[in-house]
Amino acid sequence: MQATPKIVLASTSKYRRELLARLGLPFEVASPGVDEIPLPHETPQDTARRLAEAKARAVAANYPQAMVIGSDQVAVLDGLPLGKPGNHANAVRQLIAMRGREVAFHTALCLCHAASGRTATRLVPYFVRFREYSDAQIERYLQREQPYDCAGSARCEGLGIVLIAEMRGDDPSALIGLPLIALTEMLAEQGVSVL
Repeated sequence: MQATPKIVLASTSKYRRELLARLGLPFEVASPGVDEIPLPHETPQDTARRLAEAKARAVAANYPQAMVIGSDQVAVLDGLPLGKPGNHANAVRQLIAMRGREVAFHTALCLCHAASGRTATRLVPYFVRFREYSDAQIERYLQREQPYDCAGSARCEGLGIVLIAEMRGDDPSALIGLPLIALTEMLAEQGVSVL
């Protein structure tokens, strides 16, 4: 029986760490230190793919025998990316803009086999339609949840679910930031079985 290679998550996101822990595989976490600024004329989907691979490759350089997981998410409204708000005022602006509208969350996943340098990348879209919530509801939500580190300011695994009218997609974990359905398939292709 072949030994399972070391698995490393190239992310400092507590949300991705919590998602990967659900699989019950031992793993380490490393900061990729990658500049996440989109390139000029790059689509949001291409940004997510490029950054997921850049994160995985950056960490793989320090873990030569590992399977390294990189992931990146870009939320899009009207073709324009919605980043992490970072503060209350930006979160209010994002939530007002998203009210009654649909936002696409494009989450890219890259699995890098450090020893060979081979990578596999997938893009997993997820779509969220938001309710017609009031300004007062926005304020109450932000005071309670403070989702300033979440793209689009709505943390669906928390109180942000109240702001959501509908979600569509193949993998709900993609919305949180790490598509576990795709990841388990990609790991299996590399001989790593979760069960």
